[in-house]
Amino acid sequence: MTLPLLEAHDLQLQFGSIRALDHVSMALWPGEVLAIVGESGSGKTTLLKVLSGSDKPDAGQVLYRDPELALHDVHAMGAPQLRALHRSDWGFVQQNPRDALRMGVSAGGNVGERLMAQGDRNYGNIRQVALDWLAQVEIDGRRIDDLPRTFSGGMLQRLQIARTLATHPRLVFMDEPTGGLDVSVQAKLLDLIRSLVSRLGLAVILVTHDIAVARLLAGRILVMRRGQVVETGLTDQVLDDPQHPYTQLLVSSVLQA
Repeated sequence: MTLPLLEAHDLQLQFGSIRALDHVSMALWPGEVLAIVGESGSGKTTLLKVLSGSDKPDAGQVLYRDPELALHDVHAMGAPQLRALHRSDWGFVQQNPRDALRMGVSAGGNVGERLMAQGDRNYGNIRQVALDWLAQVEIDGRRIDDLPRTFSGGMLQRLQIARTLATHPRLVFMDEPTGGLDVSVQAKLLDLIRSLVSRLGLAVILVTHDIAVARLLAGRILVMRRGQVVETGLTDQVLDDPQHPYTQLLVSSVLQA
């Protein structure tokens, strides 16, 4: 029987009088793409930060199952252990790739740094892996020594994806990966993400405000409002036949746009 890769139980987090997370539970299975959707302030980004260990909840638990099927309490880990997890089994794709990339280091160097963090010290191997990953994200290999600041927004996001996936993580957190990009660039990037996720069998937790992005990439969806999960289920079922009034409002606003 397949066991969940990541589980959250009864997460609670309050900022002053605001309930950012209100008794949130969820599970993610290996190879699954789960979209967390909702308007600004719904709690979706806060949930992503708590699930990835960046923020600590006031109550509740996040459990990660390693390749040997042992369970680990994410928020009971020490900082070095959590950093090691983010360098190996986990990856994170941020909305603004400049926050994740070293802008003064070459494109190949950005990919290579993540490999070196895992202990690879063979320069020839690192450069070849970097070239392979640049090709996989459709960046011309002749640009391996170029600095990221010479890249377009879409290329920067593709470089961040190459850097993140080079160490073959099992789980990738994505925070609005197409936000701020032109529509045509978004479409190409989404096709690339969908192809990579399918081919590599990645598990992904995707935060997005865009229902169309969730429909394209995710097999299952979790709808948040005011820190609560108001609806969850298979993406097509939830979006084609929404049960909660808030989900109905989200879907209708997309149809009317």
